[in-house]
Amino acid sequence: MRYRNLKLLILVLILGAIATAQDLASFEKAHDGQEARQWPGRGDLRTPRGAGVFVRDLCRCRFGARPAGQNWPGAHVRAHGLQRHRQNRHHGLCSGKVALDKVETAYAAYLDERDKSMGRDDQKVQQLEKAWKDTVNEAEKFVKPDEFSEIVENNGGEGLNAFTSNDETVYHYSFPENRLELWAYLESERFFRPVMRQFYKERNVVIEERRMRTDSNPIGRLLEQFTTAAFQASEYHRPTIGWMSDLNSFSATDADKFFNEYYVPSNMVVVVVGDVKAAETLSVIEKYFGRIPSHAKPDERITIEPPQNSERRVVLHEMRSHSISRLSPPGLPQQRRCGLRCHC
Repeated sequence: MRYRNLKLLILVLILGAIATAQDLASFEKAHDGQEARQWPGRGDLRTPRGAGVFVRDLCRCRFGARPAGQNWPGAHVRAHGLQRHRQNRHHGLCSGKVALDKVETAYAAYLDERDKSMGRDDQKVQQLEKAWKDTVNEAEKFVKPDEFSEIVENNGGEGLNAFTSNDETVYHYSFPENRLELWAYLESERFFRPVMRQFYKERNVVIEERRMRTDSNPIGRLLEQFTTAAFQASEYHRPTIGWMSDLNSFSATDADKFFNEYYVPSNMVVVVVGDVKAAETLSVIEKYFGRIPSHAKPDERITIEPPQNSERRVVLHEMRSHSISRLSPPGLPQQRRCGLRCHC
């Protein structure tokens, strides 16, 4: 009986290998050879062909939490801000911009008083905070919620989402193949002329995300302390989501500065995967994404992690027991290497 089961298992593995080879051959046959095109000063455009009526559209930005500098949680919060930009549109654009400018002026005044190291007036802080929140509520009147997602859903789109890691920020969703031009228009608009509507609402979402995944989670706290102990000089020292004090201070004005520095075409890659013709797809992408102004990429110099000459240990006291041990594999770049043991 044992040998019969073994023979069946081997047969299944062989058939699976054949099927995989057939799928790979079909893919290579369908591929039209125009996989990538360098767009001088405006990033890369990639359009591999595949089968199916859906097109997977992705815009990958070549930065994440690591290069932000100044302990800014810029990449993650800005991704939420652009996600919100895709969800809502302003009605009465001029009036809406005036309202948003008032929000930033009120928030700056609130921060100036709140963050004073000496001579802070707590009563004035409360008054300025109320004044700022009043301007936020006033700006809400110019927002039509969820309009972007409704357009996507009404045209057969799905999987609308984004994520941020240490080294990249990615926006992605799928559209029917015959809605490719609509996708190019919608996606390029976010990078062409974004408006920071409902920014502080999205910032609060990120704050709650940090509380849930890190502050209230023993494993999350352990992993964060593990990483900050592993990397002392490198930018990987900072958590992707950002520190709580930075999140509580990061403004829409800060997010705009981050956007203007990092969201440039030469720092981005557009990927379209599906049953499309590369020449036609590139033409559509150039038509819409070509409107985005380009300038020099941000400074890419980084702080190199110095050699680790001693053991680093993290001890986290919790009711439940967890243990993590990480030793760097050979060949890993120095800025990503660490030798660390954690116990809790």
